[in-house]
Amino acid sequence: MFMSADILVQGVMVGLVFASLVTWTVWIAKNIELLVAMRSLRNALASIGAERTLAGARARVGTKRGVLPALIEAVVLELRLSSDIADQAGIKERIRVRLARLEAAAGRDMNKGTGVLATIGATAPFVGLFGTVWGIMNSFIGISKAQTANLAVVAPGIAEALLATALGLFAAIPAVIIYNQFARSLGRYRALVGDASAEVLQLASRDLDRGQAQIELVRAAE
Repeated sequence: MFMSADILVQGVMVGLVFASLVTWTVWIAKNIELLVAMRSLRNALASIGAERTLAGARARVGTKRGVLPALIEAVVLELRLSSDIADQAGIKERIRVRLARLEAAAGRDMNKGTGVLATIGATAPFVGLFGTVWGIMNSFIGISKAQTANLAVVAPGIAEALLATALGLFAAIPAVIIYNQFARSLGRYRALVGDASAEVLQLASRDLDRGQAQIELVRAAE
């Protein structure tokens, strides 16, 4: 059916097959990325669970890449920049702002590349329908040229046209399901990042409440 279809319908079919391949590639890549990120963050959180100071947590996670080290470094930077300020409430608020910005950035980074799933899910059925309409138009033109409505003449062209709609649904349905599944997984990841942010904020708050000596420990760890 593909080989005998109109060139435009063939192009639509090839595009829809390519869109389906993109969907499954994104699904595999983003799921691996998400699983690795969540496992790494859980392990990092578990490693600092018993720490009482920010300096201890920083020494525990080291200079590894990841969300938790980035959160800790942001707090250390704010403590250093605010070392000449006595208002602890203001320092805590600035730390909270920095952590919130990092939380949002982590969510955006993990969400990159998933917009194509929504696009495929929304447009693939209409692209397939366009191919079907075009193929049926050509079938009617063929009927008029043959001057017969014999089923043997009509059926092949209509079948070729309907194949485009089938491919559109084949591309769209998995894209929508995968997008929704990833949205739920992303929600769990954002919640985990929020937990990490809260843990770091608690450590910083304890250090500030204990006094300047604990802030000096953070500086000494640099």
